[in-house]
Amino acid sequence: MPALASRSHKGRRTINEINMVPFIDVMLVLLIIFMVTAPLIAPSVIDVPSVGKASQVPDQIITIELHKDKSIEINSKNNSSKEGIETKLKATLENLAQQVLSLEGESSNTPVIISADRTLAYEEVVTVMDKLQKAGVQRVGLSVQLLD
Repeated sequence: MPALASRSHKGRRTINEINMVPFIDVMLVLLIIFMVTAPLIAPSVIDVPSVGKASQVPDQIITIELHKDKSIEINSKNNSSKEGIETKLKATLENLAQQVLSLEGESSNTPVIISADRTLAYEEVVTVMDKLQKAGVQRVGLSVQLLD
């Protein structure tokens, strides 16, 4: 019996390495599962309405420019005549709505475009939009620069 015990003791050795084969097998199975299921997961898609180019340019366009120093300038361009009458006014936040309404005249459907400096705080733009909305200006838009 002692010979048998010594033989079994001689056969056992401590293993100092990590067996990577089971780890690699598990990783390959997970990789295959993710590759198969990834196309099946539909990302949330927002169906945004599309717009086309306007068939006709409006007769009058009012542009409000907000500069870095928080000064406000109103530009009105009337396209109804051939020469295109252009009016430039300086404004403050208090009299902005009155000046825009006087430039609109009888046409309450005149588009008003706000063009703000990119470094200006978002709150300034929202304040101008709020003043215009409270005064009854119906068509207010924001001017942006398209990426190339």
